[in-house]
Amino acid sequence: MKAVLMEGFGGVEVLKLGEVDRPVPKEGEVLVKVYATSINRPDLVQREGKYPPPPGDSEILGLEVAGIIEELGPGVTGWKKGDRVVSLVGGGGYAEYAVAYACHLMPVPETVSFEEAACICESYITAFLNVFMIGGLKDGETAILHGGGGGVNTAAIQLCKALAPKSKLIVTASPEKLERVKQLGADLVINFKETPDFSEAVKEFTNKKGVDVILDHVGAKYLAPNMNSLGYKGRLVIIGVISGIKAELNLALMMVKRQQIIGSVLRSRPVSEKGEIAAEFVRRAMPKFADRTIVPIIEKAFPIDQVVEAHRMMEQDKHFGKIVLKVAE
Repeated sequence: MKAVLMEGFGGVEVLKLGEVDRPVPKEGEVLVKVYATSINRPDLVQREGKYPPPPGDSEILGLEVAGIIEELGPGVTGWKKGDRVVSLVGGGGYAEYAVAYACHLMPVPETVSFEEAACICESYITAFLNVFMIGGLKDGETAILHGGGGGVNTAAIQLCKALAPKSKLIVTASPEKLERVKQLGADLVINFKETPDFSEAVKEFTNKKGVDVILDHVGAKYLAPNMNSLGYKGRLVIIGVISGIKAELNLALMMVKRQQIIGSVLRSRPVSEKGEIAAEFVRRAMPKFADRTIVPIIEKAFPIDQVVEAHRMMEQDKHFGKIVLKVAE
């Protein structure tokens, strides 16, 4: 089968389209004929040799697939060949065929295209897991969502508007993305280049109350302003550390305000746990895709032989929403 391979680790030049054997589904797995996948920030980190796949998963890049079931592995029930599905995968998405655990499969509504479906797993499940399941955002609460315009951020805004329509959203974004983030539904957009310490703007917006939930992928640089922005019983969920892993923390203030700091990753969670997350996402969020309340935002869909250009776009960080790879027509 055709797949994107890597000739060592490094820049985009290591990516090559080649041929490899088609994977065979094992117990509890299915083989998916991939129609589309998407580019995610961890793909770039893995390409650089800094984010290996979990043991036993494919070395091929790609954390999600959208397509149809080609073959059922032993012990799989509840699915059949030809079903339209989307799934998280530990690796292997940049290929014509990929194996996925049956418990991670989610049905793709007929109203959703494969290119749109390819955006759902990594970004929308990440946002749903961390804002709602872990962060516990309730309708009427206030959240800060960092990284305005990125895949997880746009997913989080859309999910908040659909599942907690009375919530207030504060988003940090680069200057060129401010207006589009505002149009997507943010109540306050902060230019992080002009205002790296956003806590005063947050206090003013919330009348000094602070926010209930913060979704952060920045890490060390934002720890102090995040904690200063967090209100009583507020929850800071950290899903990335692009600015570093070490920062000072005022433990006394955190104790007095009964705040929580929660670290979270998705890829390395146990298979059964990811299955439970997928099931909850199907129950609460997937109907919003079916009725088109939520429509994934796609900056551009590249054919798989243009994977280098797709990675370059991600590196430049000028995209809004998701970057998709079309594997089959």
